[in-house]
Amino acid sequence: MQDIKDTLDEKRKMVDQKATQYRTTRDEWNSRTKEHTTIRNELNTEVRELIQNVRQQREIREQMNELVREKKSIRAEANKKVKQAKGMLDSQRTQREEEAPRGRGNRRERKVTIHSLRRDLQKLEREFERGAHTGNNEKKVMKRMKDISSKIREMKEAEDSNGDLKEARAMLKEAMVMQEDAHVEVQNAAKAAQEAHDLMLQWNKEVDRQREHAEEAHRELRKSKKEADKAHHFYIVSLRCLHSIQDMLRAMRGATSGESQRSARVEVQDLMSKLLSGDTLSTEELMQLQSLD
Repeated sequence: MQDIKDTLDEKRKMVDQKATQYRTTRDEWNSRTKEHTTIRNELNTEVRELIQNVRQQREIREQMNELVREKKSIRAEANKKVKQAKGMLDSQRTQREEEAPRGRGNRRERKVTIHSLRRDLQKLEREFERGAHTGNNEKKVMKRMKDISSKIREMKEAEDSNGDLKEARAMLKEAMVMQEDAHVEVQNAAKAAQEAHDLMLQWNKEVDRQREHAEEAHRELRKSKKEADKAHHFYIVSLRCLHSIQDMLRAMRGATSGESQRSARVEVQDLMSKLLSGDTLSTEELMQLQSLD
């Protein structure tokens, strides 16, 4: 009988140690579960904020794209006005050329314009700077440059005196300014749209990255909760085994009195029922449950 009692007492100590170990393991996993829950919730909050940033940049991009379309329409209208103004200016110049005297053989001389004269003048100036003309030729070139400059002034004065031509030139200048302004606005709007698009893609990548971290934290949470539940299950089983051993030891000792035995048994059953129903026992109650014998 004593051998059985010693064996049971040894088993009781071992099961008591196991119960304590499982309780500690359960509490550790529960602590990890809380940590992973906090991390997951924080990451999910960041993901929601990042998604909001993505939506904001998408809205900006769409607004800028709409502005690009509007500015392109304005630029197209400006291009049309430039074309019309150039056509009017060419028409006026053609008319003046038709009124100009014809050369030998009733053929019109080479078309001379302010632009062509300026091109010739610039060519001579470059040659002169390179030292391509020296000696008597230098004087001839200088005279030629002076004559071209004089001719340019005469033609500009003639054009300025022509009301229709002057108006055409003013219209062309105004249209070209409008064209350039519209083009700059198109480029600025397109740049803003592209910047918003690039930033949206960056936020999208950050959303994916943070979402993956949140999912990883959730996987760790489920893992720790599963391990905590498993440790808790083993803890409960250990307590049941412990009390079965205690009951056998108590029965072998014969108990001091039938009343005290029933009282201890009722107390144990109350604590076990509370534990199995999902309630949390205090440290004092757990120690009492493990020490009752």
